[in-house]
Formats: sequence, C-alpha cells, structure tokens
Amino acid sequence: MKLHPQFPYVLYLVISQEACKAKDMIQVAQQAIRGGVDIIQLREKKASEKLFLQRAQQLRELTEKHNIPLIINDNPNVASQVNATGIHVGNRDSLPTVLRKKPYFKERIIGYSIEYLSQLDNEQTATSDYLGISPVFRTDTKKDTVTEWGLEGISKIRQLTTKPLVGIGNLHQQNAGSVIRAGADCIAVVSAICGAEDPEKAAYELKNAILR
Repeated sequence: MKLHPQFPYVLYLVISQEACKAKDMIQVAQQAIRGGVDIIQLREKKASEKLFLQRAQQLRELTEKHNIPLIINDNPNVASQVNATGIHVGNRDSLPTVLRKKPYFKERIIGYSIEYLSQLDNEQTATSDYLGISPVFRTDTKKDTVTEWGLEGISKIRQLTTKPLVGIGNLHQQNAGSVIRAGADCIAVVSAICGAEDPEKAAYELKNAILR
C-alpha cells in the first residue's frame, strides 16, 4: 500500500481502560506497539478529568519512549497538559476551527469524525488533518453514530477528498485489507486489540493484513 504523505500511519489503536477490561491498559498499549501499532488515541468518555489526565500521562510516557504519536479524544485540556501529538473530535465535540485558533493546537494533529457526505465541504473538515470514517461497520463500542459507511461509503469519500482517511468500526484482521483497498489510508481498532487475548499478536496480524 502507498502511505499518505500527510498521515504515514496505517494501524491506529483507540484505547481506554474500559475497553481493556481486566487487563492493564498500559501493558496492552505496550504489547500493541510491539505488534506494530503506529499511532494511539486515548478515549476515556466515562473517566473523571483527574483519572483521564493520569492515564494520559502514563500513556504519554510509553508513547514518547517508542516515538509513537499520542492523540487525545476530545479533551483539549488533557491534550495540552500531557503534550499530546494531537486531538480527535466528533460532531458533538470541540470544533476543529476553534481548536486551531488556540496556540497549542496551531501545529498539532486534529482529527475529525464525519457522519455525512455533506461534511466534506465544511470548514471543520478543511481545518482537520485527517478524517475519521465512523463507523465503517456498526459496532457495540460506539452507539451514537449516524451512518454505517461500508466499503462503498469509503470509496465514495475517497473520490471526494484528498484528506487522509481513517476507517473505524468493527474492523478486524479479516476485513482490514478490503477497507484499505476501498480507499482508507489507515485502520483504527478498539476491541480487535484491546479485547484480544494476545494484543501483540493481534496487532501484528492486523498490520500484516493491512500491508498485504
């Protein structure tokens, strides 16, 4: 596969302690990095600000050590406090245009999830560095989404924008390659790695399926 020059990452882990269940989140992240994860997002929708910050600091130490970008999900305060590589926001979160005006986010990665094709023409998409296509296939991990894009949706979006596309939503080893072939630049997963018995092996197999 050809890497997108603006976003040279192909395997994106979205992690939370909840998604890791009984396993330690930092250990899961470490194993996933060993397996080939290129970029990590911390998404803690249910944690307190204090706990979110604490987990972000622990994860930042790990990602910095391995030179892996750390993205924080919709918490500008936590992102700036831990010196994260960037932030990811959805339609009901902080706006990319507002974030970009803040000194900290002028040069940081801003990811933006889209739910409608019409969003490809808006100012938020223009301001973002990559687009989250969510969900590609419906998933129990995230129930507040509107469109199930499918492979046809990915192909359609690819024709309409040159922005890096990150597909997420019920992706795993068996369908990762087809999502890349449909036009995505990167595959993002939660349970395929966080819920795996062996996160390192799961990441390794996913990476191979993407690069095949």
